[in-house]
Parts: sequence; C-alpha cells; structure tokens
Amino acid sequence: MADDLVGGRRILRIGIIAKTNKKETLEITKGLSTWLEKRDVKVYIEKELGTQIAHPNSVYRDELPELVDLVLVFGGDGTFLRVSRLLCKYGIPILGVNLGRLGFLTEITLDELYPMMEYILSGKYEIEKREMLSAVIHRKNEIVGNYLVLNDVVINKGAVARIIDLAIYINDSHVTTFKADGIILSTPTGSTAYSLSAGGPIVFPTLPLTIITPICPHTLTARPLVVSNETTIRVKVITDTPDIYLTLDGQVGVSLNMGDVVEVRKADTSVKLIKSPFRDYFTILKTKLKWGERYGAG
Repeated sequence: MADDLVGGRRILRIGIIAKTNKKETLEITKGLSTWLEKRDVKVYIEKELGTQIAHPNSVYRDELPELVDLVLVFGGDGTFLRVSRLLCKYGIPILGVNLGRLGFLTEITLDELYPMMEYILSGKYEIEKREMLSAVIHRKNEIVGNYLVLNDVVINKGAVARIIDLAIYINDSHVTTFKADGIILSTPTGSTAYSLSAGGPIVFPTLPLTIITPICPHTLTARPLVVSNETTIRVKVITDTPDIYLTLDGQVGVSLNMGDVVEVRKADTSVKLIKSPFRDYFTILKTKLKWGERYGAG
C-alpha cells in the first residue's frame, strides 16, 4: 500500500460510526468495509453497527480513538457533533457522510463516498481545524460541570413564559444584563445553527471568534455581539426560577440555579474535519440556505 498520510501518520486503520436505524446504513458499511480491507486498510466498526453486520472488529465507541487513524461518520450533523466531542482530545480527523441532504458538518454525499475514499487514500486531502468551546459551571465556589462543545452553549428557560436575567461579563468586565428568553454562546461552526435562528450572524468557520446572541431579548437594543475567542465570557443567572437550563450542542442538558455562573472560553482542543474537494463552504451555504432562489414565483 502507498504511504498515505494524515498529519504525518499513515492511514492503516479506519473507524466507522453510523446511525443504525436504516437498513441502508448496514449495506453501505458492509460494502465499504470490504472495499477498504481489499486495500489493506484495517476497519473497526462501532459495536452496535458491527454486531448487526457480523464484522470481526466490532468495538465500543469509546474504544475507537485508541485504534484508528481516521473516523467516518454516517448520519447528519447531530451524529457528527456527538462523535466530535469523543474524538477531539485525540486529534483524529473525521469525515462526515450525510445519508440525506447535505449538512454543514457532514459535507460528503453518499454518491461521493468512494471517490472521496480514493482521494483520502492518495494522501491529497486537506484537514480543517474547528475550534471548540469549554463551558464550566460554577456553583457556590465549586465546579459542578465541565463540558466541551463544537457548536454552542445555550442558557434558556423552560416552558414558563417568563423573561430571565443573565449578567454578561467579558474578561471580568460587566458588559450588560440581558433580559431575554436566554442566550447563545456560539463558535463560528455553530453560527449556522441555533444562533442563526435567533438572529446571529453567519461567521466563516475558521475565524477565531465567539458569538454572543440573546434569545428574544426584551429590548430591541440588545443585539448579538462578536468577540475574540481568546476572551473569557461569564454568564451569571440572577433570576430565581427553577426552570433554567444549560444546553450543550443541543444534546446535553443541565439544570441551573440562581447564582450559578457559566464560564465559557476557547477549549484547549479542537476538531479536525476532512474538507470536501467537491464544494467549498460558500457552496454549502448557498445550497442549505437557498441563496439566490426566488420564493413564491409563478
């Protein structure tokens, strides 16, 4: 086999993680495993999926990072986010393959899978680094939670129709107190997720920034704010209500109390994405957001 390189490491071992609720996924994984093994690449498959196709190298998801040089993720952006939090500490590159429509993170379509694999094994592909955020919950001088996110950190209220007060500090300087439904602290990667829905800007994904977006603020003067990701942002809950939550990448939820402080800063680790050679970020934006299309035309 040729000396295929990923950051100086030969590609000898590839891991596969996929959603298992589609028969299509099983067939794709079987076919790809056979194709890779014929090219002297050892394949490891997440246990739930591997068991269903009787693959000999079926391992638990948290065991994969120690075994592989590259991980393929079949599914949508949600699946990719879960895997990114697992792999970020190991510096292992990830390729996202979307089984449906294009995602902002899963850039490769199923039709492009085998050409992409040829491209990877030739060693010609590019890796793009995406910065993450670290979120730490401080409660009465104790740390009660420590998390990593690729998209966003969200503080919002539950079902009760009540505005909450959140004091915002940047590098220990009080900036403002938002009266709003909540606040979103987003990476550039997450700028096209919840932050965008709340009126935040679209930010090119490799810029060193953090976006602060209030959710349905009580005053029109409360606008999104973009700061360097080298700053430390602290959000203090100053509303006494039992239904305030911290949500991480839209997948992990933690209840917050009055007086809790959520400290957010750039994480010490990042996610390595394999870039698509078939389209750039702006093409994905135009495709997903339908820029340039006319609506309601006869």
